[in-house]
Amino acid sequence: MNRLHKYSVAMLTTAALTTLSTSCSDKFLEVQPTAVLSDASLANREGLNLLLIGAYSMLDGVQALSSFSDWHGAADNWVYGSVTSDDAYKGSIETDQPEITFIETRNIQADNNHFRGKWRAMYDGIARTNDVMLMTARVNDMSDAEKTQARAQARFLRGHYHFEAKKMWNMAPYIDETIYNPSNPNSTKVPNNENIWPKIEADLKFAYDNLPETQTQRGRATKWAAGAMLAKAMLFQNKFAEARPLLEAIVASNRYRLVDRYQDNHRIGTNNNAESIFEVQFSVNDGASISNNGNRGATLNYPMGAGALTTCCGFFQPSQNLVNAFKTDENGLPLLDTFNEADVTNDQNILSDQAFTPFAGPLDPRLDHTVGRRGIPFLDWGVHPGRNWIRNQNYAGPYSPKKHVPQRSDAAAGWTWSGNPRQNANNYRMIRLSHVLLWLAEVEVEQGNFERARQLVNQIRRRAANPDGFLRTAAGAPAANYVIREYPASHPAFSNRDRARQAVRFEQRLEFAMEGHRFFDLVRWGTVEQTMNEYYRVEQTKRTYLRGVTFVKGKHEYFPVPVQEIFNSKLDGKETLKQNPGY
Repeated sequence: MNRLHKYSVAMLTTAALTTLSTSCSDKFLEVQPTAVLSDASLANREGLNLLLIGAYSMLDGVQALSSFSDWHGAADNWVYGSVTSDDAYKGSIETDQPEITFIETRNIQADNNHFRGKWRAMYDGIARTNDVMLMTARVNDMSDAEKTQARAQARFLRGHYHFEAKKMWNMAPYIDETIYNPSNPNSTKVPNNENIWPKIEADLKFAYDNLPETQTQRGRATKWAAGAMLAKAMLFQNKFAEARPLLEAIVASNRYRLVDRYQDNHRIGTNNNAESIFEVQFSVNDGASISNNGNRGATLNYPMGAGALTTCCGFFQPSQNLVNAFKTDENGLPLLDTFNEADVTNDQNILSDQAFTPFAGPLDPRLDHTVGRRGIPFLDWGVHPGRNWIRNQNYAGPYSPKKHVPQRSDAAAGWTWSGNPRQNANNYRMIRLSHVLLWLAEVEVEQGNFERARQLVNQIRRRAANPDGFLRTAAGAPAANYVIREYPASHPAFSNRDRARQAVRFEQRLEFAMEGHRFFDLVRWGTVEQTMNEYYRVEQTKRTYLRGVTFVKGKHEYFPVPVQEIFNSKLDGKETLKQNPGY
């Protein structure tokens, strides 16, 4: 097998690594639990690899044998990175999953179980990486070099899981193998009173220095995946000079290229393509249980009642603001300042059997690879009929999510609908070359190299403008009025730092829309309060449930530490975890 499956060892949790002990002397009372691997059985090459695969398996954020819903810790952060931003609504209907609406509308409470589900998924992943780190010292049938490779993979994953916690909660505790003791639950009750960026950097730097440039198994971390993650951590701290050499090295390696068609970053048949630097691996129909290997975090996010597919459940609907962002001018360039002054025409309150004329103005073709909208082909499912595929247009608008949805023709190998939750094998592209190029464009802007930033942005736009990637009707014509071009030399958008920042950040929104990055980007750029309050000002005229919503600076940049975790952090009667400001 050349692909690292998500749940090859689904039952291999941290709890399974502990052994029973008793103070009694009667040997018959010392019972080894069934279906549990002992420490001794794992202290070898095969056992260490099982532990490492168990650590990889938490990348999707789904905890085996957990009471938390699959989407609480979803790898693509659709709740925390997109629904909390100007990209998406919760979708569906008002009474389904109202706790996500609380998050969307900033009615955020520390006992919302979504936050605890994400917390536990990340710290379960961290515990599994520390199991690997501890076990390497006990393995005798591996060379020092092989052990270093295992540690490097574990530290890449540990860096990633802590990175996710840092993005979510800012003051998150850092736990490594010097702290973690699997036989002592109190060992991990450490305070969240320090900035953990330096420790995240150290983990990712070790991985970058020790991982190979390629791996024989898809899904394992490489040097370049670690370098990209480390560069991203630098950008989150505005360390542009430190990020530059890492990003430049990835580009100079020539191991990656932009694929010709934008949509090939979102199709099952093009998983692990030439652009991909690191992906969360998913599979179905592979002999494992339906609940194990597929993309369980996205099980709610399909059009509702899409013909014979009877899909579920109509969540994660793109916002009108996002759709408007894909408008272009007569020169094929973004409307950076005026995109939201008029709406792209939609079929709100128009029945599917009534006449509807789609928007005729110029659009970026990436729109229809990101958003399902009436009158436009929806992958190979047929033309999107509008209202018939939307659970409640009046509540959450007329659009459907699209990027993670599988092709209908992928039914045999790429997805399965036998039961609920429904699964698909569309990998989550966590880092791809387009990220690296636009991060490098950010660096160039901050260092005053506006022309170089323009050239990097144009690489992304040139790919988007490839007519072979345009969505087309059954007759072969473009499905909409697609007009997209590169920024010409000396364009005002790259005339000074403020304008260039705006252009680069806008391009990131278009390229990675609905992929769970937007909110975290707004926070790191320092523009989240202004952006979100302007979004609410306009969107409340379309979505009544957004009336009166306000983003509060100094509070809403981060989520509350789960109150249950604070309570459980007590040592000698005192809580070791502290709550974030405003909660």
